[in-house]
Amino acid sequence: MNLHTIDTGLFKLDGGAMFGVVPKSIWQKSNPADENNMCSWAMRCLLIEDGNRLILVDNGIGDKQDAKFLGHYYLHGDDTLDKSLAAKGFSRADITDVFLTHLHFDHCGGSIVREGDKLRPAFKNAFYWSNKKHWNWAVEPNDREKASFLKENILPIQDSGQLRFIEDQDGIEFHKDINIRFAYGHTDAMMLPQIQYKDQTIVYMADLLPSVGHIPLPYVMAYDMFPLQTLTEKKAFLQEATDRNYILYLEHDPINECCTLQQTEKGIRLDRTFKLSEI
Repeated sequence: MNLHTIDTGLFKLDGGAMFGVVPKSIWQKSNPADENNMCSWAMRCLLIEDGNRLILVDNGIGDKQDAKFLGHYYLHGDDTLDKSLAAKGFSRADITDVFLTHLHFDHCGGSIVREGDKLRPAFKNAFYWSNKKHWNWAVEPNDREKASFLKENILPIQDSGQLRFIEDQDGIEFHKDINIRFAYGHTDAMMLPQIQYKDQTIVYMADLLPSVGHIPLPYVMAYDMFPLQTLTEKKAFLQEATDRNYILYLEHDPINECCTLQQTEKGIRLDRTFKLSEI
């Protein structure tokens, strides 16, 4: 098995929304905001190469939305999905599986491309993996979250016949070296791949832990549907990750790809950061 970082570019989100109840006077030390209170965040995906399977975990925001929509998120940086895949010697046609942690637009927007007036799968040879509970949550969204679930990102996957579901239970095996964890605080039934790689455990954190700046327990996003559930899940996971020396792969941290944790007098905190390629 080989793992590859796939950077799809940077975008901006409101710093206050990203850090919830934590005051700006504290969070801006690690994530400085611009004049509009916006902070830069990565959309860092993961490519898992193993035998005849090439699995892409999440795929960024895509480029099919109109200028008005994209203008809210200030896309920047030189990285794109296609450019990053090409740098590893691959193209979208090579992908066999697209694993979607959840269906918010910044995680699944690259799933579908616009060709004229048609919306088509960007990965024509791939199965797209979600789970029934989250899929139903996304296609019949609540009023608070529906702005993050865009029909044009989601429904064409089902229409294509390429959609597959993973059962909604922790520890299900998606691949012999990949088990799936479920989290329910950020959105219902978000999936986190837990990968055995070079005798180590790597967990793709999605939005359970967006960045190293979110390690302290109270640092929970205002975007989360059920913040107290997030807090419970995060507390248990961080303890497990510290005790078992997991490597955390960070989807949204603008600087750090991976990190480990350590126990301190103040609680669980950052141990070290490094690139995936250094493992």
